[in-house]
Amino acid sequence: MRLYVYVLQAKDLLVRDSHVKVQVGKNKSKTRILKNNANPVWNEEFVFRVQDVEDEEVLVSVFNHDDDSGFLHSSGDSMGRVRIPVRSVAAKDSQVLPPTWFSLEQPNKTGKFTNKDCGKILLTISLRGKGHGTSSNGILYPHSNVNAEDSEEFIGPCVLAHEVFHSKAPSVMIADGKHFMKTIASRLEKIFNKNEEASRIGDSSDVSSVPSDYEDCVEELPSSLSFKEAIEMLQSRDDNREMPENLQGGILLDQVYMVSPYDLNTFLFAPDSQFRKDLAELQGTKDLQEGPWQWKSGDISCLSRVVSYLNAATKLVKAVIATEQQTYIKANGCEFAVMVNVSTPEVPFGNTFNIELLYKMIPGPELSSGEESCRLIISWAIKFHQSPMMKGMIEGGARQGVKGSFDQFSNLLAQNLKTLDSTDVSEKDHVLATLETEHQSDWKLATDYFWNFTLVSATFMVLYVLWHILLSESSKVQGLEFYGLDLPDSFGELITCAMLVIQVERVYNMVSHFVQARLQRGNDHGVKSQGDGWVLTVALIEGVNLAGLESTGFSDPYVVFTCNGKTRTSSVKLQTSDPQWKDVLEFDAMEEPPSVLDVEVFDFDGPFDQATSLGHAEINFLKHTSTELAEMWVSLEGKLAQSSQSKLHLRIFLDNNKGVETIKVYLTKMEKEVGKKLNLRSPQKNSTFQKLFALPPEEFLISDFTCQLKRKLPLQGRLFLSARIVGFYANLFGYKTKFFFLWEDVNDIQLLPPSLASVGSPSLVIILRKGRGLDARHGTKSQDEEGRLRFYFQSFVSFNVASRTIMALWRTRTLTPDQKAQVAEEQQDQEETSVPEDTGSILDVEDSKMSRVYAAELPISIDSAMEMFGGGKLEYKIMEKSGCLNYATSLWEPVKPDVFERHLSYRFSRLVSIFGGEVMCTQEKSPLANGEGWIVNEVMTLHDVPFGDHFRIHFRYEIEKSSLAYNACKCAVLVGITWLKSTKFQQRITRNITEKFTNRLKEIIGLVEREILFANSTGCLYLTE
Repeated sequence: MRLYVYVLQAKDLLVRDSHVKVQVGKNKSKTRILKNNANPVWNEEFVFRVQDVEDEEVLVSVFNHDDDSGFLHSSGDSMGRVRIPVRSVAAKDSQVLPPTWFSLEQPNKTGKFTNKDCGKILLTISLRGKGHGTSSNGILYPHSNVNAEDSEEFIGPCVLAHEVFHSKAPSVMIADGKHFMKTIASRLEKIFNKNEEASRIGDSSDVSSVPSDYEDCVEELPSSLSFKEAIEMLQSRDDNREMPENLQGGILLDQVYMVSPYDLNTFLFAPDSQFRKDLAELQGTKDLQEGPWQWKSGDISCLSRVVSYLNAATKLVKAVIATEQQTYIKANGCEFAVMVNVSTPEVPFGNTFNIELLYKMIPGPELSSGEESCRLIISWAIKFHQSPMMKGMIEGGARQGVKGSFDQFSNLLAQNLKTLDSTDVSEKDHVLATLETEHQSDWKLATDYFWNFTLVSATFMVLYVLWHILLSESSKVQGLEFYGLDLPDSFGELITCAMLVIQVERVYNMVSHFVQARLQRGNDHGVKSQGDGWVLTVALIEGVNLAGLESTGFSDPYVVFTCNGKTRTSSVKLQTSDPQWKDVLEFDAMEEPPSVLDVEVFDFDGPFDQATSLGHAEINFLKHTSTELAEMWVSLEGKLAQSSQSKLHLRIFLDNNKGVETIKVYLTKMEKEVGKKLNLRSPQKNSTFQKLFALPPEEFLISDFTCQLKRKLPLQGRLFLSARIVGFYANLFGYKTKFFFLWEDVNDIQLLPPSLASVGSPSLVIILRKGRGLDARHGTKSQDEEGRLRFYFQSFVSFNVASRTIMALWRTRTLTPDQKAQVAEEQQDQEETSVPEDTGSILDVEDSKMSRVYAAELPISIDSAMEMFGGGKLEYKIMEKSGCLNYATSLWEPVKPDVFERHLSYRFSRLVSIFGGEVMCTQEKSPLANGEGWIVNEVMTLHDVPFGDHFRIHFRYEIEKSSLAYNACKCAVLVGITWLKSTKFQQRITRNITEKFTNRLKEIIGLVEREILFANSTGCLYLTE
């Protein structure tokens, strides 16, 4: 049998530096030393092999650690011990002693142990399985192959990874040497009387167990008291405790169920819950053991229990024991909060952290049917007791494991309880109607604003002066006065007049400020949206801790919301840092679903003064569910906001008032921009797309393309385009790469011509704005000098279709109507006047400007002659023989009816050009009007040659049916040069290019003829790839 001893913690110790020794038979082990703590928490596990359950006992001793014990370093003074017979653990039904507090027995001067109060220790012990070894005298040292005391296997404590890396004790010693050192230490302890307990181990064979002192802090419920009655007792002791905030790790589950909070609490946490058993079976959990619910006494009494189980093994971690401490924080019949502390000491570094889970069950929205609903919110956090070196990795692994576990939890709970849709959860009309009724009146606002010292003192002074005037007689004219002009007769009167003027001016400014603020109130509050499409409604509830700019420490805040280029402004709240708005702002219907809502808070200084920003925030609709948007606190950014920790309370509702019709209208509009039919994707396809990128249900897929993401190593995947995002997903041998960014984040899109690096494929470069799309930075190839992320995509099946679709969606999302019209005009002008760039776009060059350099009758068919443009083996072989290196072609793609286009790239060998320049070409082919031949136009760009950027070379290949023979064709080639820049070497370069390419074309066409005739004579066919 294996005996597991868990040393959890101690309390009320008489010393602050302590450690624990655990002994079973002759085997001993000890915990790490904790300093400066009278209530240490160890959370360490030890494993011993037990042969005789009846005679063995567990001896747990607490020692005071003394740093000044000398180099032999004894264990220190014994502070107390606990003896627990193993037979008492074996007598339990599950052979598990639940976490129990034991009082420590302290040795007196005579060597006897007494029950003097010297602290308590929390232990749990369990027996499992049967042993496989025959010796019980060895000690198990993990990560070592050395046998202790010449036994065949190690038996003893299981040391955790933290102890292996951080323990200050020696790692593993040879058995004989260790035994010798233990003997010396024991003798010295006897001589110096440092540890009387060590000399008494094994003296007594008849040991009685120490009675548990657990009932001092935990009061077990009577067996006749049911869980329902225990909850009722807890409700009676509820002292109006506040519902705790969500834990910092994040939300694992936020869902509304058609059940009351009381019933959901019973369903999840009642003893022998069938749901817990089903969940354990689903997750592969074994040995589920639920302790009884017990009262925990203290400053605040609460209901608590311990649940232990064996977690299923994963790829990285073996099956480990987990212990949950479940405690009710709040229970008043309508709201419940349960804190769960999960410890897994067997996992790597498991003794350095705990997982905390918070279950909150609160009433859901009121439904028109009158049924009760409950909103279940589960949040989590990881709490580190120490700071291990791999803290980030531990936290990431814990997050992944917890989220995976609660995905199964959510799915199973949804199978047992009915969930509510987001439309039912929001109950938009009910919420907005409530806000309308709660809106403050103008009289109440005026009273709050004007009831201050300035107005009271000014009113008092004015009334006082008026009363003085009524009581005073008219004075005689003196000094520089004349009839109708009464000047101050003393400096005191002058000062009094100045103070009165200042006070009246301040009151006038306050009244003017209030009137201006109230006039602004009616601008957007309560204005209903118009049109059909996506309607955004924002309910501005309140703000807290807004920064104050005035001497009073308050401000006059109002909020400006911006979405898709439209703005809405709230009312102004005067002289407050915690404004209560309760404004309802609606945006007019939008054709595209909004991506981001910009929020900025200003301090009102008048209609013509520049307002000061008190903070700003950005709400990304793609990162929040409709439930989260319906009730959210937004933290403001900015120096003033962050120093004050300012927040806004918002309720946001995004509705599509025409459903699928709105999406169809949007797709029809985009078809005109893209020039291609866009079909509404199936619900299954949209659902898969939403789950892939964790998007809200209103997001819909427009198009997707197979492409290659260019990074250090190219990654083949799929590019997804929706109304609001660009997403990429790849799965290479189980290694998944996915990211997305908003269309609004895109600053520019560039189309690059084919090159050797892109294997003859044009590239599409998406450049994001500075500081945007940081969540997708792992997919970027580079970052430019301005700090903008750049994404390179290439190897599209149809590059023209993909680029047109991407450009159209980007312009639709980011440009205003005026900007779109301006861009369209510029593009039209550019198409009419521009010359070919590096892409080698086709220009219509007049025949008069092109000279015929080759014409001949070829004894081959038209199809055979066109194979030199087919991208197959023949073309590659001919171009290689003619001195073209690294020859690469793209596939022919349709650009217009009966017009096809492709791109070429290669380098000239030194035999062709001494400069060995790089060549990029664009070819366009179309059939003749009579259908008996082809015309191939080609534009060539030369790089790395002198004056290569001054000109472009044009070729026209005319291949048509010959009238001389059935299986023959006529081939003619024309060459022309378009000059982009003038140079004095223009005639020389033109003559050199014409002569060179005349001979080169004759050579190439001759090679084609010979190769095809040879292939026909030998029966070999060149097939295009």
